[in-house]
Amino acid sequence: MEKNKDLIQILTLVLIGMFIPFLISITITYGLDLTNMDDLIKIGSTFGYFLLIFGIELLIVYLYFTTINKMANKNMEKYKPK
Repeated sequence: MEKNKDLIQILTLVLIGMFIPFLISITITYGLDLTNMDDLIKIGSTFGYFLLIFGIELLIVYLYFTTINKMANKNMEKYKPK
């Protein structure tokens, strides 16, 4: 359980580390006001879309490497001495 807790803490820290520069850059670029609730909702939804697209990209990369690894292991079995 400690391993999962550490992983969750690290992922939370990474998300916060990604959100702060995103928040600052989107505020500067589009001149959004952080005290306006509508602007905060725009920022939050934009970051949510970013995380969704990034997650899909990571899933595709993970599936690619998993598939390639299985194929490579299958080919390596042919060359193992019996």
